Amino acid sequence: MTGADPNVLEPSSWERELGSARGTRVGAAAGAVELGCTLYELDPNSQAVPYHMHHGNEELLIVLEGRLELRTPQATREVPAGAVVSFPAGAGGAHRVRNSSDALARYLVVSTMRFPELAEQLDTGTVLALKGPGDGWAFPAGGAGDYMKLTEQALAADAAHPRD
Repeated sequence: MTGADPNVLEPSSWERELGSARGTRVGAAAGAVELGCTLYELDPNSQAVPYHMHHGNEELLIVLEGRLELRTPQATREVPAGAVVSFPAGAGGAHRVRNSSDALARYLVVSTMRFPELAEQLDTGTVLALKGPGDGWAFPAGGAGDYMKLTEQALAADAAHPRD
């Protein structure tokens, strides 16, 4: 964003870099509260996030430049620049995009901003408890336990904790 016009995007630095994928939250930078929008840039043969679904948020993919490989429950297919694809909350909206080409790809992901939220990384079984964009806890498959047993352990630990 520029100082002269806060609604003109001129990304000079990336908020998040993960390997050969970069992203910046342009919605938040423009002052949006209930609507998120992240600009992603992917080098060839890279991806930003794993195959996942959201339980509470809907997302919209807009391909700006290049071609992306899109995986959904229905199929894996290529989507070109100009493509717009929606992902509803729930299992039917599961998705992953990858740049499997030899050229740079850029895209926007627009989303509702309902938090707290649960998301799942479906190939690993990891559950994410999110309290905000990119902020929360990950629970790997097999890392969870019986709710009542864990609650009993937490109560015992709390009882042993010194009071303020």
